[in-house]
Amino acid sequence: MALGVLTLQIEIPGCQSLKEKRSRLKPLLTRLHREFNISVAEIGHQDAWNSAVIACALVSSHVGQTQRALQGVITWVESYWPDVTVIDDRIEII
Repeated sequence: MALGVLTLQIEIPGCQSLKEKRSRLKPLLTRLHREFNISVAEIGHQDAWNSAVIACALVSSHVGQTQRALQGVITWVESYWPDVTVIDDRIEII
């Protein structure tokens, strides 16, 4: 069994309020959950208007599968979600 945690630090340019940030971030979190069947939550920079830290968690039977799936999340966000810029990413396998 392998537990993988992906931490993404993202920038959301142009946000003028926390309300606007939440309205742009919530669809991303929902879509990640639906597309990849992972648990997703905002875990940092919650009071900042234009940045966020998102955690994605995945449990699978093989380390390689977990690594590939979480790497796919990074690629997907960078390719299909132009509203955000990935500043940093980190994958931890437990």
